[in-house]
Amino acid sequence: MSTPPRVVAALVLERVLARGETLDEALAAQAPRAAERDRPLVQALAYGSLRWLTRLEAQISALTPRNDWRRDPLLRGLLVAGAWEAQGLSTPDHAAVSEAVDAARRLRRGRASGMVNAVLRRLRRDPPALPADEATQYALPAWLVEALRRAWPDDWPGVAERSHAHPPMTLRVNRRQASREAALAALAEQGREADPGTVAPEAVVLRTPCAASELPGLAEGWLTVQDEAAQLAAPLLDPRPGDRVLEACAAPGGKALHILERQPEASLMALDRSSRRLQQVRDNLARGGCEAECRVGDAAEPERWWDGEPFQRILLDAPCTGTGVIRRHPDIKWLRDPADPERMAAVQRALLGALWRLLAPGGRLVYATCSILPAENEAVVADFLARQGDAAPAPAPPAGRPTGAGYQILPGEGGMDGFFYACLERQSA
Repeated sequence: MSTPPRVVAALVLERVLARGETLDEALAAQAPRAAERDRPLVQALAYGSLRWLTRLEAQISALTPRNDWRRDPLLRGLLVAGAWEAQGLSTPDHAAVSEAVDAARRLRRGRASGMVNAVLRRLRRDPPALPADEATQYALPAWLVEALRRAWPDDWPGVAERSHAHPPMTLRVNRRQASREAALAALAEQGREADPGTVAPEAVVLRTPCAASELPGLAEGWLTVQDEAAQLAAPLLDPRPGDRVLEACAAPGGKALHILERQPEASLMALDRSSRRLQQVRDNLARGGCEAECRVGDAAEPERWWDGEPFQRILLDAPCTGTGVIRRHPDIKWLRDPADPERMAAVQRALLGALWRLLAPGGRLVYATCSILPAENEAVVADFLARQGDAAPAPAPPAGRPTGAGYQILPGEGGMDGFFYACLERQSA
């Protein structure tokens, strides 16, 4: 028997906000409990609630002075989801409120059902004004507002605003199977309007997103869903025939597939710490008809998996705070804390130092993150260049703004996600 969607949404939010799971993990665990027809509503409630969490909680607090609900993760999730549905979705008033009250009872929060009813009716009828503080106005944690202000003093309000925008659905065309023009024509025949990307030569941007399963050629590997900023990694790496290529932290495999689409005569090793996530790489490569050595291993400990033969190209898709992709993953705002940028930078420095030893003289390493915080980007690269005498910056990507030896794309620029790239070449002795 299926579970009502508002109950499932509360369970999803409880797993993210109280247990620290990612939204993808929480949805994968809980969404199947809802009937298939209700799963889009579960997703809409979860995404909207996390996008606007500080605003929604400020409004609920204004109507519940005791704030007891904050200490009950399930009740908190139900109220936040209800507050978002009351103001952000088009559900009829009576249905949304009555279903939320029923959800309170199903969650064994019957004593709170009267409060849920009163709060949601008031939010529908006469929502309270929002506080003037920037964390509430921009629906971001206060530490992140301050970090953005320091990093981008002229740009941060726009960056904060764009973190709430619904991102475009961008595709990458496998030009070994179809031209971009042919892909645009195939999409048009299906009634899907699309435009060429602004920077990446294989990028196509749908005017209206759709389910990936509905796309022509997706299963056959001539289309892949990938943001345009992420599509710059493979051209920057620029492997040549016969090159030995390493992609570190390779999951889920979109960049690995792109590398082999562009240079099928390269020998690619895809490395990731997680065997579960490495299976995603294998699946992506199989879909595109490509082969690579997929190996489980920690990039910071190459002595455990490296055979001693150098690589001519290395892509380090470094773990980071993900602050450049908040519009796609709103849970990032609430799963990070002020210490995370420096903590991640320590990991990134260790990875960069370890992998550099594997690069052949004359080879190229591309350092990439989906962060927009300098501590994880130009500061890491500048520190590395200051210590590594045989490293030199290589040519820039065709997008972004120069920041030291790297280039930063801010969220929304050219429709892209926030990304940082630095190309480093190892000087011959």
